[in-house]
Amino acid sequence: MQLRYSFRLYPSAGQRSALAKAFGCARVVFNDALRVRESARVAGLPFVTSGELSKHLTALKKTPERAWLAEVSSVVLQQSLRDLDAAYRNFFDSLKGKRPRMGAPRFKSRKDNRHTIRFTANAGWRITGGGKLRLPKIGDVRVKWSRCLPSVPSTVSVVKDAAGRYFASFVVETSTDETLPEVTPVVGIDLGLTHFAVLSDGAKIDSPRFLRRAEKKLKKAQRDLSRKEKGSKNRNKARVRVARAHARVADARREFHHQLSTKIIRENQAVAVEDLAVRGLARTRMAKSVHDAGWSAFLAMLEYKAARHGRTFLRIGRFEPTSQVCSQCGVKDGPKPLHVRVWACGACGAVLDRDINAAVNVAKAAGLAVSACGARVRPGLVPAQREETGTHPKPQPETTGRQAGISAL
Repeated sequence: MQLRYSFRLYPSAGQRSALAKAFGCARVVFNDALRVRESARVAGLPFVTSGELSKHLTALKKTPERAWLAEVSSVVLQQSLRDLDAAYRNFFDSLKGKRPRMGAPRFKSRKDNRHTIRFTANAGWRITGGGKLRLPKIGDVRVKWSRCLPSVPSTVSVVKDAAGRYFASFVVETSTDETLPEVTPVVGIDLGLTHFAVLSDGAKIDSPRFLRRAEKKLKKAQRDLSRKEKGSKNRNKARVRVARAHARVADARREFHHQLSTKIIRENQAVAVEDLAVRGLARTRMAKSVHDAGWSAFLAMLEYKAARHGRTFLRIGRFEPTSQVCSQCGVKDGPKPLHVRVWACGACGAVLDRDINAAVNVAKAAGLAVSACGARVRPGLVPAQREETGTHPKPQPETTGRQAGISAL
């Protein structure tokens, strides 16, 4: 399995200038190659191959207009052509139905706030003995190593995000000896907005709502940006402040997803989830909360960590009536409004917590043997039969016990 590890870079002023030149050259090569293919398409000529584009790039370097392309590593320029090939490949695959629909490749703008270049093994980059990253025609860049790489990386990408931060992203091949010891528990997960996740064992994880909590600061930063004159240096500074505020929210959300997904994978042998229609939910009035939760990123982490550590990851169809079926007797009694959080089964009389009941049904639909032990599920009051005599106790009001939960990580 190939994984990507990212580390923060701290280039000097001269190295930032060299990186800016490399970002610009990669963008120009991408746009020139795209223009060649688009011109051939408009003229009715055959599709320009990658080899022809590479020859065209070599010829451009010898012209006075593009002579400055030789000032950066040639591998960076070749990888820019590979990126264009990947963009066309994905576009053609989407037309054939092999992947979700996507548009044709577009020209890159120099005003983009995110830039990236890639170095492969033949570029001559390496990690020095002092822990710095040596990049061709850029120099030794200081790296903040937060952990050790599991193996020798094959490629490294240098990324500059909208907040002006630099990252080194390594692609490494993980070993096969990372399987965790087998455990007995299996779990089903029901994702939501009030609670980020509800587990079939009764645990409830509160939603951190990182974006909602940062809305006040984001609103002020965005208001300051709107008041700056377009094209001014102050406007660019304000734009960076807005980008950094959003980056802090994204980093906190990603850290929460990583810690929670690792905890679930380590404690359970099999994990079952529901295949949510996030794109459809993002078009409703709950769009901001749906994006703030980040369900897709969390499920992607669960999936790759399960494959990496020898766990089982299962998805069930999004049309399974998990909130309509009693997890005790299996009787379906129809849909319920969202404000109904606790309901009593009309067949067996069990009083069910809506979210925990859905999590148990998710696990059962995936073929996992789970029970609702520990959850708020109890038999309801059963009326006495007509032939029975004697007094009957008055029905007691329903009480709800405190749910045991996993603390927000």
